[in-house]
Amino acid sequence: MTQFVNALNSVIINPLLILLFAAGLTVFVYGVAEFFFKFNIQGDEHSKEYGKQHMLWGIVGMFVMASALGIIAVIQNTVNSL
Repeated sequence: MTQFVNALNSVIINPLLILLFAAGLTVFVYGVAEFFFKFNIQGDEHSKEYGKQHMLWGIVGMFVMASALGIIAVIQNTVNSL
């Protein structure tokens, strides 16, 4: 059982969570760029609000993925100690 959980974690779960964390980081960086560049260059007030929303959801996504990595580590340590 321990080998199965370790293999599942290292082959499927960790790469998937890291990919989703990278997606959250990308959304955050896009929001920062949208907030600063589009608002300052074009003066578009809607771009400022969209940039804020993208930054917020990027941070939320990264927090969720970091939490999921922590939960998976706790589950893996629990299974390994059995």
